Order: sequence, then C-alpha cells, then structure tokens
Amino acid sequence: MTAPIALSCGEPAGIGLELAVRAWEQLKGDVPFFLIADPRHVPKTVPVVELSDPRDAVQACRDALPVLPLAFGGQAIAGQPDPANAEGVMEAIALGARLAMDGTASALCTAPIHKKALKDGTSFPWPGHTEYLAHLAGVENVVMMLASEQLRVVPTTIHIALADVPQILTAQLLRKTLEITRDGLRNQFGIEDPRIAVAGLNPHAGEGGAMGHEDMTVIAPVVEELLSQGWALSGPLPADTMFHAAARAKYDAAVCMYHDQALIPIKTLDFDRGVNVTLGLPFIRTSPDHGTAFDIAGKGIATPTSLIEALRMAQRMAASRSDHKEH
Repeated sequence: MTAPIALSCGEPAGIGLELAVRAWEQLKGDVPFFLIADPRHVPKTVPVVELSDPRDAVQACRDALPVLPLAFGGQAIAGQPDPANAEGVMEAIALGARLAMDGTASALCTAPIHKKALKDGTSFPWPGHTEYLAHLAGVENVVMMLASEQLRVVPTTIHIALADVPQILTAQLLRKTLEITRDGLRNQFGIEDPRIAVAGLNPHAGEGGAMGHEDMTVIAPVVEELLSQGWALSGPLPADTMFHAAARAKYDAAVCMYHDQALIPIKTLDFDRGVNVTLGLPFIRTSPDHGTAFDIAGKGIATPTSLIEALRMAQRMAASRSDHKEH
C-alpha cells in the first residue's frame, strides 16, 4: 500500500487550513493525505480524526480529514498571524520532512508560510520554505520548478534583482541547475531521457553578441558540453518564442535564466493549477503556487485548486519515483 502524503499546515492565520479542508472534501480517499496541525486550529466544517500513526491516514482519509496533532503556542485568528505559532509552523514542516525521508509519508506537500511571523517568533534564519527544507535534508543545492499539465519551468536565478542576474548567472550555477532538473525529471516524473529547452538571457538570445554576450560566453558552452555527453538539450533559445504550443511540444521542461522569464509563461497559461516543486531533495516536495492570502483568510472564497493540484502531483511523482526505483 502506498504511503499517504504529509501536508504541513503552514501559517495558521492564512488560507492553508481552510484549503486543506476543502481539498479533503474533493479528494478524500483518491489522494490519501494527512494534515500536520494543531487540531484546535482546523475548521470543523468536515469530520476530523486525530491520528497516532500517520500510516492510518490511508484508511481514515476516506471518511474524515486525518490530522496528526501538533501543539501550537497560540490561537489561529484569520488574517492575524501570531508569532507564538512560529515554532509550531517550523516543527510541522520538520516533522513532515522526517516522515517523507523515512518513508512513512510518500511525499511532503507544504501549505504557505509567512516569513515575517516566523522571524518575529523564532528569528527564522532562512530566506524561505525551500532553504529550510534543504537545511533539514542536509543538501546544498536545490532547484525550484513550477509545473502544470501544460508546462514545467525552472528559473536558474530566483529572488534577486534583475540587475544582479548577469553576475550571479555563472556556468557552474547553470550546469548544476540543469543536472538537478534532469535528475528530477528522470527520478520523480518518470521521464527517462528528458528534453530540456534552455532560454537565453538577452533578447533574441543575444543575437550573436549584438544584445549582450552572456548567451555566447556562459550559456552556450554549458549546453554544448552537455550535448556532447548525450543530453537532449536545445538552446540558448530566444525566450519570446519558447512558450507557444508548438514550441512546448518539443521539450519536457524549460530552464530559464531569471524569475519572471520562467514564471510569467506558466502563470499566464495555467494560473490556478501551477504547482511549486522542489528538486534536489531526498524526498518529494510540492506546494501550491500562492501565499497566505491574509486579506481573504476565513472568508471562504479562497480556491483550493492549486493545493489540490499540488497533492495530485505529489501522488503522481511518488508513483513515478517508485517505478523508477523498481527498474
């Protein structure tokens, strides 16, 4: 029997808990998962069962939302984050990661956190969720992928100023990003020989140096080296012609050079169904592609679509990973 997915609750004052409830209403036994949370915080709009053993979630999920109880220091008031809950938020993530690493959970799906509340409550030293998970797993290099049925994209540089991208974008960083992306596509998506499209940095991929030299001096040599090793790569490609339907049919993932170059196309194509996937961890991690949304928390208007897709993708990835190990 496949292990259930662990869902960490994220910031209790945000929309994560109400979306977990709505996700269970739609998925129930089709995608068995359990919520790691303080039971006091969970909306009682559906049946809830507290677990002593996370593995019981596979059976329990058919009739009630399974909750693995974890005591938090404060209350959950919609839209009003309480720093007293910061330690509980961090422990929910850490517990989910441990259960995913030891196989009790098939994957970890994470509801959104609020970094300021974590810093106020615990002096949270990491830039975000992904870096904290990398710390918990003891790995240095991870890659952020945004994925949907229509497109998978990976930004090589992420949350930095656009002016800093040319300095941060090195051959070493690009090569490592491509290696982690290829391994993730093979091991977690079941694509044996992944086709990866590599975007250029400058307009028209530099147009032979007329619009910048990084495409010729940084990107192209990495692509050529990996092509010589038998990789299925194309690039550097002009980013403005990479994302129409005919172009997308030629690759399994696009590696882009900066944040918006990657995220604008996927959010335009499939805004509600985009899923954040962390590659390079020793376990599967997915997350909805949205934040805590304090402005609408508790109002019953937040859509659970991205969380549902994140849980479904975690299930598919776990199945692909299992098949890959068997072969």
